[in-house]
Amino acid sequence: MSASRPPEVDRVAAAQAAVAARRARAAVKAAIAAGERTALDVAESAWSGPANAPEATLRVREFLLSLPGLGPARADRTMRELGIAASKRVGGLGVRQRASLRDYLARRGGQGRTQSRLVVLAGPTAVGKGTVSRYIREHYPEVLLSISATTRPPRVGEVDGEHYYFVTDAQFEDMVERGEFLEHAIVHNAYRYGTPRPPIDAALASGRSVLLEIDLQGARAVRAAMPEALLVFLLPPSWEELVRRLVGRGTEDSVEQARRLATARVELRAQDEFDVRVVNTDVAAAAAEVVELLAAPLERTERG
Repeated sequence: MSASRPPEVDRVAAAQAAVAARRARAAVKAAIAAGERTALDVAESAWSGPANAPEATLRVREFLLSLPGLGPARADRTMRELGIAASKRVGGLGVRQRASLRDYLARRGGQGRTQSRLVVLAGPTAVGKGTVSRYIREHYPEVLLSISATTRPPRVGEVDGEHYYFVTDAQFEDMVERGEFLEHAIVHNAYRYGTPRPPIDAALASGRSVLLEIDLQGARAVRAAMPEALLVFLLPPSWEELVRRLVGRGTEDSVEQARRLATARVELRAQDEFDVRVVNTDVAAAAAEVVELLAAPLERTERG
């Protein structure tokens, strides 16, 4: 045995201690998430207790991620605003950083519970609205997605009642006359789309938040009908990437592609009308940002 290598018993003990420490930190995060402990209480314990306490050894980013309604993107943004490096642990913060974090947690106060809200996701053609919504449907089953009605035929893989309600022009017109739509419009001068309002009203009344993926016209109509809705504009990383995505998906001929790209240029100019902008560089990351907005306390949501 090498003289520099610790005895087997020491290595085993160290590994067991590391596992116990991770479990203790996980228990602290779980207590915050469950509302059993306040984040401010945990921070104060980290600063007044021993340096090896689970509260003190918890990394600030992990600590923030345990707060209700705070996901990865918002946690990283909060750390930048507070001037805290990603490597910092709660117990290792300096005096000014502690004061900044204490003020932030105090402002959040009792915001662990969130109100229901309607989040509208829109953006230019081919930006990936459907892909992001599909990712949310598959990975965040707790999120309620509004299902739109449309007169266009289903694309390959689309299921009636899951992706859209596929209806005829006559059926769509009947729904309009009965006042069943929150908004409805003709998109790309071709097909009619509409958002059934009764399911949304019922979900919001029960305390659930709803995600609605629609086109730009529909988003404007929702803003007029429900000013309290949060409008999110999904952006491409670049114009070149938007063109690549549209051409690459192969669902339109060259004439239709040219028409949609012309429409997209106009639609991109409307981004300042929206409350929040999310860049769809990575589908999973964009979906996580949108889900955060559904869960974030209303009064703390950043707009603009």
